[in-house]
Amino acid sequence: MHLRATIRRQASGGDVTETGSTLVEVALSSAVLLSVIFGIMQVCLALYTYTFISEASREATRYAVVRGASSCTVAPTFPNCNLNPTSAGNPIQTYVTGLGYPGLNASILTVTASWWSPSGPPGNTWTTACTVSTCNAVGNAVSVQVTYAFPLSIPFWKNATVNLSSTSQMMISE
Repeated sequence: MHLRATIRRQASGGDVTETGSTLVEVALSSAVLLSVIFGIMQVCLALYTYTFISEASREATRYAVVRGASSCTVAPTFPNCNLNPTSAGNPIQTYVTGLGYPGLNASILTVTASWWSPSGPPGNTWTTACTVSTCNAVGNAVSVQVTYAFPLSIPFWKNATVNLSSTSQMMISE
């Protein structure tokens, strides 16, 4: 009897206790491998989103620079002309959310604009924040910071939010 059981075990390819171990090993290694792959995809998606955030900050800065102190005299129907820190609402935020970048949720996008006065000759450095209504003069600078709370979700890892931020600054030249 004992000889028959040994022959059966050898004919089936091994010990009876090892038949399920391969399945468990494949399941565990697949879970780890898929988590790494999905984690890499999430990081790539965050970099993709950062590209749009940095482009949005540059576009918003251009939008604010073009709407300087003389923008209303050239074309009175120009939208949001004569932008400055005391403008009602946040027209730059409205502009950026209207750009419609793919994959960005506009409700968690924040745009902050600030105007700066030069500390030396125009075009030198800007160290003084301007808060009055004449900040959009030639030689002053506009700085726009766009922030986005990117939801990072990796399998078997706690969900987190990564704040992606980009700042752009330009001088008002007209």
